[in-house]
Amino acid sequence: MAEHPKVVITDYDYGNLDIERAVLEAVGARVVGLQAKSEEELAAEAIDCDAMMNQYARIGAKTIERMQRCRVIARYGIGVDIVDVDAATAKGILVTNVRDYCTDEVADHAIGLWLALARKLFQYNAATHEGIWRWQTGQPIHRLKGRTMGIVSFGKIGQAIAERAKGFGVDILVYDPYIEKGVAEAKGARRVGKAEILQNSDYLMMQVPITPETRHFLGAAEFRQVKKGAIIVNTGRGPTIDNRALYRALTEGRIAGAGLDDPEEEPAKLAKWNPSGNPLFSLANVIVTPHTAYYSEESIRVARETAASEVARVLTGGMPLNPVNAVELTRTPARR
Repeated sequence: MAEHPKVVITDYDYGNLDIERAVLEAVGARVVGLQAKSEEELAAEAIDCDAMMNQYARIGAKTIERMQRCRVIARYGIGVDIVDVDAATAKGILVTNVRDYCTDEVADHAIGLWLALARKLFQYNAATHEGIWRWQTGQPIHRLKGRTMGIVSFGKIGQAIAERAKGFGVDILVYDPYIEKGVAEAKGARRVGKAEILQNSDYLMMQVPITPETRHFLGAAEFRQVKKGAIIVNTGRGPTIDNRALYRALTEGRIAGAGLDDPEEEPAKLAKWNPSGNPLFSLANVIVTPHTAYYSEESIRVARETAASEVARVLTGGMPLNPVNAVELTRTPARR
């Protein structure tokens, strides 16, 4: 291992880097913490870094091309869409992520958004604070039992949502072309096609990762198919829903409400953001949380420790536990 290898942390909103320093300095590494919002801000530090970790900042081909000795890029979290994995693979750089650290938190958050929308809690709360004491302010509200919940993407979090929802007596449909046969049925759900889940779900729970294929998974065409009066909950990635199309569906009365853990523009990844740029923030039947579904004090600690430990393993000659591109690296000649 090089003497005092340099680990660049592109950005973080944890308040400090004490956890990361404890893990990485124990293996002789030097930690450099930044608050980068663009690749240009990474340029100078990328040249001689031995590892890079990122929370919201994009590590794209431009940054990776400048790296002369980087061995690993570690993402805080599950999604790696803000890392150019192909460019890293071509350069012989491992990419890692953090898996299974927030399954319960995201599932709980999804159920919380669903219940708040289905029971009109925000409307009732706003009305009572204004001195209006009438059950009719939330009308209509429908019984949950016997209605249909559709879950789009049925990995560990989707399955955890299903387990929680079953207690409310809903029927569960699943759309996920990548799960093995029988997985949905084993969880008390029924696997269906995209059109069927759109047309039959009273509640549509989106837990979709962002890929070129899933961007605007719900767009204008899909909202024309969605069951009238449906509730949409997205605790996956913001850009999987076309927000302008969702706004039209809501204002035209085709959709009853929406709960989003992140809007399409993903504010945390922007240098400047104002909610006035997204009309969804003007609607009373839309709940938006600041990409916080993953958060608990426990999950944050696990994410930080795991990401830093992945870097420490690579810097000391080991293999990471959560490699994203290890198989591809064995097939691709490294380019330096």
